[in-house]
Amino acid sequence: MIRDALAALLLVAGPAAAAESIVVQSTTSTASSGLYDWLLPKFEAATGIEARVVAVGTGQALKNARNCDGDVVLVHARAAEERFVAEGWGVARHDVMYNDFVLVGPAHDPAGIEGMQDAPAALATIAEAAPPFASRGDDSGTHRRERALWSAAGVDPSGASGTWYRETGSGMGATLNVAVGMDAYALTDRATWLAFGNKGTHKVMVEEDPALFNPYGVIAVNPERCPTVRAEAAQRFVDWLISPEGQNAIAAYRRYGRQLFFPGAAD
Repeated sequence: MIRDALAALLLVAGPAAAAESIVVQSTTSTASSGLYDWLLPKFEAATGIEARVVAVGTGQALKNARNCDGDVVLVHARAAEERFVAEGWGVARHDVMYNDFVLVGPAHDPAGIEGMQDAPAALATIAEAAPPFASRGDDSGTHRRERALWSAAGVDPSGASGTWYRETGSGMGATLNVAVGMDAYALTDRATWLAFGNKGTHKVMVEEDPALFNPYGVIAVNPERCPTVRAEAAQRFVDWLISPEGQNAIAAYRRYGRQLFFPGAAD
């Protein structure tokens, strides 16, 4: 398991490396945006606890936590998070921050969706025009939202898999690289898009639809289900994130002068 591997590394590294630590199962978007590089040193300075992030899709993060390979999850698929808690795997879910999703595409916009503010209508237009669309296809929070938007559009793109609809099975950054390389449309969280360095001619086509709202939740794994969980340290991580100090740190994070995440605990 992931925890066993980390423990082995600590034994090799020696006592000096064996400070209190937790494993955070989280999403690729929070990692690839650089947020953790900003947040975690502040958390460690405040608490003396080291947080080690496993960055995968939301579905995999929750699966890993169910396998007791983590102390905390920080993900963005609210229904799945609430189910995780209801089934007894998580102690409680807390809103921690939010941003939004955007549909991006090549500047020549073959489907003619630029400027639309209705994401399902834009996807229906893409399905009709059939230009390339790159999907993560990995059961991540982004992929789950994409599927919900296709459903709202009355479209099942799975029948077009391998033609105009391409499933990468990869994280957000890798999927955006595919989209740029194929001149394809894609759904992405705005934080990853702002931090992404290989945009080519791609730009935001569709935004500001309430259906694109993207909340993140943080959950301590239940020690009654996973006795190896570092419950006290995990709860301190949750408490710090939703405290004024943690929320201010989230609000202060910038890339290219833009705020990527917005505090959500007060909401």
